[in-house]
Amino acid sequence: MSAAATTVWGRAEQQDYRGRVRGCLLGGAIGDALGAGIEFASLQEIREEHGPDGVTDYVPAYGRRGAVTDDTQMTLFTVDGLIRAHVRRDTGAWHPPTDIHRAHLRWAATQRDWGPDERREADGWLAREEWLYARRAPGDACLGGLADDVMGTPANPKNPASKGCGAVMRSAPFGLLVGWEPQLVFQLAVECAAQTHGHPTGCLAAGAFALIVHGLARGEALDGAVQGALRQLATCPGHEEASDALRRALGAVRQGLPTAARVESLGAGWTAEEALAIAVYCALVADDMRHGLLLAVNHSGDSDSTGSICGSLLGTLHGETALPPTWLAELEGRATILELADDFALEMTQGPALHGPGISSPAWPTRYPRA
Repeated sequence: MSAAATTVWGRAEQQDYRGRVRGCLLGGAIGDALGAGIEFASLQEIREEHGPDGVTDYVPAYGRRGAVTDDTQMTLFTVDGLIRAHVRRDTGAWHPPTDIHRAHLRWAATQRDWGPDERREADGWLAREEWLYARRAPGDACLGGLADDVMGTPANPKNPASKGCGAVMRSAPFGLLVGWEPQLVFQLAVECAAQTHGHPTGCLAAGAFALIVHGLARGEALDGAVQGALRQLATCPGHEEASDALRRALGAVRQGLPTAARVESLGAGWTAEEALAIAVYCALVADDMRHGLLLAVNHSGDSDSTGSICGSLLGTLHGETALPPTWLAELEGRATILELADDFALEMTQGPALHGPGISSPAWPTRYPRA
């Protein structure tokens, strides 16, 4: 696998890109946190407890307001793995799926260990963030697929019957590789999905999500990005479930004003294709970030994952300045997410100035070790 040639970035382009990266990661985390407290509740239960409009703000989850789940945790480690892949390329080693797998193994360690092990210098800075060492209802397929060091591949996937949304919800960062050609972004997301969710629908929905984010990060309209994903899916064996779900999302937009009932007509979000369809629909009909995210979480299903996916889409589309400030202020881990987002944008736009033959920032290999 190879990426496109390095892009020459002007200052305005760098600022726009950084805003979209921040918007993607912070928006996804906000959507995750909005849905975290109602993830396992029915729409009727949500309305009985929170009123006829359902949830309209953060509700307590895991002992606090604004708490994120495994969706955000794994997304952050995906970002970490992508930065590592680009840094390690200087050594002549270039296989991003391996770096993503290693990053997700570091996430899996946070679900087993009491806290960071300072002796493991090769883990880098993200794995030393103590707040990430919390179990937030991680999926069985993610835990099982990462229970050993063997990496799943499309030819020999982990959990070949699993099409849960656990691979989709962590795949937005692949779409932020704007210097890559779309088909390579899609391919990478699919390959990395096979490390935990081997069913074709689980893999292809993750690839489609990454491709939609990629289009948005490049300045495309959301509808056009979805159409591009459908064209790419059509070339893949076993694409029917993912393609049909996206078409249903597009069709629902034309059926009238958005309602919770219309969201629920697309499914519950536990499976990859349903989570993607719900998130895409809510992003398409959103008046603004707040409206889209509340629509995406107020349903009987996997509210945190649909909220996270929708938040990543809207955050990439509109950038960080569209994020509701009151939700941003209470978001768990905001400083870490922002720091990682800026590191990612810096690596993608200024990587050659940070590391390379004869050039190296002393801090960068410590933050993102090549080992």
